[in-house]
Amino acid sequence: MYRFLLSLSLLLATAGFSLAAGKMVTYQVDGRSYEGYYVAAAEKAPLVILIHDWDGLTGYEIKRAGMLAELGYTVFAADLFGAGIRPTEVTDKRQHTGELYQDREKMRRLMNGALAAAKAQGADAGNAVAAGYCFGGAAVLEWARSGVDLKGFVSFHGGLKTPEGQNYSQAKGEILVLHGSADTAITLDEFVALAKELEAAGVAYEMITYGGAHHAFTVFGEKRYQEAADGKSWRRFRQLLEEKLK
Repeated sequence: MYRFLLSLSLLLATAGFSLAAGKMVTYQVDGRSYEGYYVAAAEKAPLVILIHDWDGLTGYEIKRAGMLAELGYTVFAADLFGAGIRPTEVTDKRQHTGELYQDREKMRRLMNGALAAAKAQGADAGNAVAAGYCFGGAAVLEWARSGVDLKGFVSFHGGLKTPEGQNYSQAKGEILVLHGSADTAITLDEFVALAKELEAAGVAYEMITYGGAHHAFTVFGEKRYQEAADGKSWRRFRQLLEEKLK
């Protein structure tokens, strides 16, 4: 844990953020410990729940949380893997995400638990939007399908397939999908299929593609990072937050 916080402190200092602006929060779901990150711009500021990618909760999500806090939001970056579990090997990342893809009810409980943890810190859970990256984007869409009463659901280069037996009939809040057209992991065929599904369900939604953007186009420092697509998707995200949150 100490090593994680030390490396996180260095990353945030380099990015212009500090752990002093927020705090790590340990909470329980199904009797197991999870560790999220909480930062509040002001008392009762609108809430954004952030869901991590397959690396687990790392400095990336905390940097994004800091960016949102600077805009006036309270942010809870959730932990869906468990306290201290931050996989670095691809096999481990696949294992942890695969377990949750196979147990969608657990995935939902973990996100509901994160929302409860944010509320316990004083956040306004009734004035909230959820957003996620990659695996987190798929998780956010799962949460939307569960019928949780949030004001919006935002997926950045996330998985788009709907599991067999599920649909969006219970979805509340607007869905925003931000996708790279050059993504070979999540294809444009899947993008179109989801658009048709949301249209048929009568869900409020918007789906945007960014030409030439690959999977993980928002991840700073990655070779697939695309500054133009990152900037455009972040601006649209900010607009949605301004539109939906009081």
